[in-house]
Amino acid sequence: QVQLVESGGGLVQAGGSLRLSCAASGRTFSNYVMGWFRQAPGKERQFVARIMWNRGMTYYPDSAKGRFTISRDNAKNTVLLQVNSLKPEDTAVYYCAAGRSWSRYEFDYDYWGQGTQVTVSS
Repeated sequence: QVQLVESGGGLVQAGGSLRLSCAASGRTFSNYVMGWFRQAPGKERQFVARIMWNRGMTYYPDSAKGRFTISRDNAKNTVLLQVNSLKPEDTAVYYCAAGRSWSRYEFDYDYWGQGTQVTVSS
C-alpha cells in the first residue's frame, strides 16, 4: 500500500522558516517525480516544487524561487521542503505527491498525502 505522509507543518510567525517532510512507503519511488503543492482556503491547489527522485533534479515555479527548497533523503525515503522567510500568504495545506511525469499539473500525480497545515501569522 502506497503511503505519503506529510509532517512538519504548524504555526509560525512571518519571517520564520519551516521544513516539511514527506515520508514515502509502499513501493520504490526511485523512478518517480515527487512534488509539493499547496492549497489555501478558497483557492485552487498550487504547484510549489518538484524533484526527480533518482537524479535529484529540481524545478520551481517563479513564485517559489528563492524561498522554497525541495530535496530528498534517500536513506529515509523522505522528500523535504524547506520554506524560508514565510509570509502570511504562505498559509495553506501543503501536500506531497508522487507521479511518473515531469509535470506541474495535479492530474499527472498518482499518489497524494493527506496534507500538513502551515499557518503564518503576521
